[in-house]
Amino acid sequence: MKILMLSDVYFPRVNGVSTSIRTFALALARMGHGVTLVAPEYEDRGPAVAVDDGDAFELIRLPSRTIFFDPEDRLIRRRSMRTALGRLAVRSWDVIHIHTPFRAHQLGVWLSQASGTPTVETYHTYFEEYVGHYVPWLPSAITRVVARRLSRRLCHDVDHLIVPSQQMVDVLERYGVGTPHTVLPTGIELDEFQGGDGARFRSRHDISASRPVLVTVSRLAVEKNIGFLIDVVRRLVSQFPDLLFVIAGEGPDAPRLKKLAADLVERGHVRFFGNLDRRHELLDAYRAGDAFVFASPTETQGLVLIEAMALGVPIVSTAVMGTAMVLDGARCAVVSEEDVEAFASHTAALLRDPARREALSAAGPQDAAAWSSETVMTRAQALYERLAYGERPWLAEAASHLNEASSRTRPAPRRAVADPARR
Repeated sequence: MKILMLSDVYFPRVNGVSTSIRTFALALARMGHGVTLVAPEYEDRGPAVAVDDGDAFELIRLPSRTIFFDPEDRLIRRRSMRTALGRLAVRSWDVIHIHTPFRAHQLGVWLSQASGTPTVETYHTYFEEYVGHYVPWLPSAITRVVARRLSRRLCHDVDHLIVPSQQMVDVLERYGVGTPHTVLPTGIELDEFQGGDGARFRSRHDISASRPVLVTVSRLAVEKNIGFLIDVVRRLVSQFPDLLFVIAGEGPDAPRLKKLAADLVERGHVRFFGNLDRRHELLDAYRAGDAFVFASPTETQGLVLIEAMALGVPIVSTAVMGTAMVLDGARCAVVSEEDVEAFASHTAALLRDPARREALSAAGPQDAAAWSSETVMTRAQALYERLAYGERPWLAEAASHLNEASSRTRPAPRRAVADPARR
């Protein structure tokens, strides 16, 4: 199959969406499909976040500009969209897979309308919970209404949705989204999360082998709830005087978090490491931890939890939205409510019990096996084939919607979309 993927974000921008797209593209390419990814161009490609996939799939970069309220991200320029429309429209595609709701969405829907190619879009991000952090000058009630309305409109533009968790499906149904959907988490490249040397990381950064270490890997953003984990560490240091909390990642909330943790940083209990090389030092950082801690309430899936599982790092985490799906039935994790005292109590008990940590560590790779990209991509391939070669699923499902005694909004009919480069 010839698969066109479109996204407003990709490496070197480090986040879960970039990781998810790369996993999809690599797995599909290994299955013999032709994959083309269109993504923004970044002018600041740092070596710590560079990803070299060789000739695995075609990557087309479009000129872009920064966004004043979100300097990490890029917005594809309108002129480059016009050029891309011409280049892509003359090629033949079996399916168009859209990953983000901005210029990539516009481009994908326009191409679909022009060529009749079916579209699928992944709802990666719980925008209702995110948007207020980026436009804090607007009342939260307004941003939530806007996020819900925009989600409905965008979801009804496409033939099918991929939603990473049932919890996110429930949210979209509350919005009134009736577009046919498939629950399909991304999974991870298990081969890339083998090995790692915690002793090497500790030695490199002068961390004693006997020192208790907690690790988190995350984009440093308000919605990731890292401030909560810092409060947990503050509660724990009285019980573990030499405790160290390793924070790997970068993001717009870094200045606030460093200020919040300033006393702990000064006393040597918290260290910020920024983005680490995903093939080497990041694996070492995971493995250096006696436990991996996580408390984000807005994940649509929580890929870092699966990465920690694969590397055999015991987990202490809340279980909300996508993390609830990942941790359901997991034998390698301790689940806590989002309460500082309770989370600290669970973590302290684990730090005091080497035998339990060893048992959780041994279960991790077995739990992660269920999330291998190969397992997940078999389902993705079947979905693509249904869209490309079979009856459009939304046509068949529309009839069943008519017979449902439900007040949910039915999918709006797809409509012609103007060339977004001319808007």
